[in-house]
Amino acid sequence: MPGIVDDAEARRVSKAIDQELQRERELIRKRQTLRKDVKVMLLGQAESGKSTLQKQFQLYYASQTLDKERPSWRPIVYFNVIKAVRTILEELDWHLSNTGGEDGLDDDDDFLDPDWQQDIADIGSRLLPFTSIEDSLASELSGGVTVTGNRSGVFVRAGWQALVTPTRSWPLSDIRASVSSTRPGAVTNLAARLVSEVQYEITSLWQHPATRALLRSRKLRLDESASFFLEEIHRLAEIDYLPTTDDILHVRLQTLGVTEHTFEIDFGTAHYNWLLYDVGGARGQRHAWVPYFDDATAVIFLAPISAYDQYLEEDPRTNRIDDSLQLFTSVCTNKLLRNSTLVLMLNKTDLLKKKLQAGVLVKKYITSYGERPNRYEEVAEYFRAHFAQVHKRKGLSKQQLYTHFTSMLDIRATQKIIVDVNEAIIRSYLGQSGLA
Repeated sequence: MPGIVDDAEARRVSKAIDQELQRERELIRKRQTLRKDVKVMLLGQAESGKSTLQKQFQLYYASQTLDKERPSWRPIVYFNVIKAVRTILEELDWHLSNTGGEDGLDDDDDFLDPDWQQDIADIGSRLLPFTSIEDSLASELSGGVTVTGNRSGVFVRAGWQALVTPTRSWPLSDIRASVSSTRPGAVTNLAARLVSEVQYEITSLWQHPATRALLRSRKLRLDESASFFLEEIHRLAEIDYLPTTDDILHVRLQTLGVTEHTFEIDFGTAHYNWLLYDVGGARGQRHAWVPYFDDATAVIFLAPISAYDQYLEEDPRTNRIDDSLQLFTSVCTNKLLRNSTLVLMLNKTDLLKKKLQAGVLVKKYITSYGERPNRYEEVAEYFRAHFAQVHKRKGLSKQQLYTHFTSMLDIRATQKIIVDVNEAIIRSYLGQSGLA
């Protein structure tokens, strides 16, 4: 009798488990049916902050994937340091060799110290093994990808992390066919060893009065994140160094082509498949944007308003603010985007504040600014009004514009904006679909 009871109880439990599994399968199937694709384009010129915003999305909605990628960002950090060191040495060498001339720093008497030239030469000599691996490291990171004009730097396409992470947990993308014969990681390992060996020389160079003089006179232009990494060099030189989230947000990396990132987002009782497209922003790559405009739910356009004193790398005659306005105009007038939600992020407000506090006059580079106060509130509103005017005059009638002032390196503030932007985009999507 006990055996019969036990068998009956086992069958009852088994049946209950089967029913629960069936309910779960039906729930998953229902969720997949209800899941909607929301297609979002990240647009803007090169160095506008698109890739950093993508990392912020990843941090908020898929932080576990960012954790898996951390090792792949280590060589990118090393490359950023090498490039900064090489740039400083080249600029110092040129200016120290030309002091007293028309382009020299003869307005700064301290810069004429005759001992500095030998100081920098000695430091440069000790740093030579480190700076000499720049091109080799770039080639290893780029996986053999090159760009026209023989421009130096790291240029990556989708899937690049898999090429530089020995313990990868994701498959190689199609880019693997273009990998050079250099063994992945070999130059990265050399860079790690050299960073440890020359960390104090790097600090000496960064803190040298000659470097400080160039920075004060604004005759030394480094990538925006260079100072962050140079200040942190001893941490980066640790043998077990693994990039922090701040490190990953600060790195400068040039994206080629269009990269798709997918995030699953819950909004109310519905589930959305968020397709985020990060595109290369250099002039030569903008033609690749248009095919992705069709059926785009939204466009997030990033305009770096700190760049009022900068010019395009590919066209030194064009001010970057002017280029952003022209690019924004083309987005506003594109008929393929007539039903897309448009989000404008006036980015890099932290850098704008620093430049204004340092006394860099807007009117010197943007003559139409005139005699307005050189303060953040007035400058930021001036740029906002110009972009808003473009949308008002050129924008398509159904296109709504949401504007935010942003600093992509501020994690808490940016993620609050991401939530607000996502809500606006999804509500607009529901309205267009007649589901609101």
